[in-house]
Amino acid sequence: MDPRILLIAPSSNDAEMIQAALAETPERPFPIVWARSLAEGIQQLGAERVDAVMLDLFLPDCPELLTFDRIAHAAPELPVLIICAPCDEPLALQAVERGAQDYVLKTHLDNYSLRHALRNMMRREAAAEALFVERERADVTLDSIGDGVLSTDLAGRVTYLNVVAEDLTGWSREDAAGHPLSEVFHIIDGATREPAQNPMPLAIRENMTVGLTSNCLLVRRDGHEAAIEDSAAPIHDRQGRVTGAVIVFHDVSVARAMTLKMSHLAHHDALTDLPNRLLLNDRLARAIEVGRRHRRPVAVLFLDLDRFKNINDLLGHDVGDDVLRSVAERLTGRLRSSDTISRQGGDEFVIVLSDIDRPSNVIVTAKKILDAVAKPHRIRRHELRLTASIGISVYPNDGYDARGLLKDAEIAMYQAKTRGGNRYEFFQPEMNVRAVERQSLVHGLLRALDRDEFVLHYQPKIDLSTGAIIGAEALVRWRHPQLGVLRPPRFVPVAEDSGLIVPLGRWVLRRACRQARAWQDAGLRPTTVAVNVSAVELRHPGFLDGVRKTLEQTRLEPRCLELEVTETVFMSNTHSTLSVLQDLKALGLQLALDDFGTGYSSLSHLNEFPIDTLKVDESFVRDITRGDQDSPVVRAVISMGKSLNQRVIAEGVETVEQLGFLQKQGCSAGQGYYFSRPLPARQYARLLTPAGSESTH
Repeated sequence: MDPRILLIAPSSNDAEMIQAALAETPERPFPIVWARSLAEGIQQLGAERVDAVMLDLFLPDCPELLTFDRIAHAAPELPVLIICAPCDEPLALQAVERGAQDYVLKTHLDNYSLRHALRNMMRREAAAEALFVERERADVTLDSIGDGVLSTDLAGRVTYLNVVAEDLTGWSREDAAGHPLSEVFHIIDGATREPAQNPMPLAIRENMTVGLTSNCLLVRRDGHEAAIEDSAAPIHDRQGRVTGAVIVFHDVSVARAMTLKMSHLAHHDALTDLPNRLLLNDRLARAIEVGRRHRRPVAVLFLDLDRFKNINDLLGHDVGDDVLRSVAERLTGRLRSSDTISRQGGDEFVIVLSDIDRPSNVIVTAKKILDAVAKPHRIRRHELRLTASIGISVYPNDGYDARGLLKDAEIAMYQAKTRGGNRYEFFQPEMNVRAVERQSLVHGLLRALDRDEFVLHYQPKIDLSTGAIIGAEALVRWRHPQLGVLRPPRFVPVAEDSGLIVPLGRWVLRRACRQARAWQDAGLRPTTVAVNVSAVELRHPGFLDGVRKTLEQTRLEPRCLELEVTETVFMSNTHSTLSVLQDLKALGLQLALDDFGTGYSSLSHLNEFPIDTLKVDESFVRDITRGDQDSPVVRAVISMGKSLNQRVIAEGVETVEQLGFLQKQGCSAGQGYYFSRPLPARQYARLLTPAGSESTH
């Protein structure tokens, strides 16, 4: 399609000359539309397609340069060629400065000059339009990407920033133009805080793409810092000569922080922020290597909190987590910065002591740790007192690698627990035998229920005023195939630690209820059977329903079942614990508080919880006839039971003197070797026969 030209000129002679000049050329002619005034020309612009304008600045309805301004305003996208007389050439130049493409003198309106001027004008306009479109596309593209883009000339002066670069540097494109790169793109080393090497000069000098050094921070104009990654590349002209450089960069602050966080989490305990097992193994291996080079010992302390399960079971895991945090803070505050404290999981902590001068230093540290743990922990309205057991192994005496030292320290820790806890023990080779035995017990417990290796013995409870049997306590025994008959202290703690206490407790309850019913079906007079229930079992979600179903399945009347709980249930007056006890009481069961005086109960607890019986711990009964301080305790408990209308049973009665003291104080009942040892079901049944009940002591 031939370009259409709008000629706006008042002179018909000029119009005819121009039309003739363009018509005489052998090439395709330019269609000409002629307008004699500015108003007519503007009207033509709106009436039909026009590709260029030839304009005489001297029109009858508009003076000089204003003529061009009006046309430029009406059709800003069209190229304009000014035609003028030689004397008006300065005016034509001003029009060019205002945006006209070119001008041609009326004395040079031959066909070649005019056609050449028109074609060059339209080519320049087309090229300018294409360049504008390309630049616009480039700007939109660069502003749409997520990276900052900044360019410089050879002298290192900024020539361009996209919007992302403006945001990251704090400089606008207009403000940054012409400024040195170091002012706009200010980078420092994140570790040393010294200025970092800028890659742009190197990219220009070496004529190659260059990456930014790691750990760089970009300092924004307002002082804000952001971690960045980038690369710089040279810019070339059409001849391949370097004319500047461009740098592409992006903010990696979030990604770098996330990487650091993930790395930290991978090596630290989420609860206490202490090093975890993975990091501990690495640090212990390094400490051993340093100790090997310098011939210095390294100590490993394996710490486990005593009876921590009671806190989780009775106060809940949230309180337990707070306790672990508290312990972690205590440990951190008692050790050197060169030592490593790690949480292994649960309530287990490991401390690595490197650079030890003498073994006595390890003892001092172990005592400091025990003292720190033992100080009261105030957690969510509770004041909790804890103890810990610590096992200690030392390189190189007890092992040459991290795995062996940790294993030996753990074995020594279990030895400390066996000896009552709240103490430390150094590893001894013979401890391995006991550790193997303990592990054997764990594996044996897993099979014992299936193999029917457990049996119940029954110890009678005696009314101290009449001598009659008022009930029996069911005590579990384990008929171990290799070790013989084991009593509860030997395996119940292992069952609690391994989580097997719940199924074992279920078995004991079911077997005791079935046996009590069997005695009644055999014609023996009904008596209560007491079953010990741990705090773990009491808080188990299915415990209440399990008791109810057991009574239904065994057909035992609820009044013939007594559940004995320890004082640990009173560590927290929780709604759930109280609710379970009240529901059990509503079934018609009897509830006894076992080992009274050794735990956490108070008068308020005894008033609020539906307890029928207080059992005085045998440790108080043992020395009551010696005039020890335990005598007032027993008197107080008996008196308290009477005032609260609760039965009091003394455990561990072994002598006639103890019996006489208890009777004199008005104690309701007792049990112990003086009356009878725990007996198998068949032997206990003989005590319930008329002949067996005539005299029990």
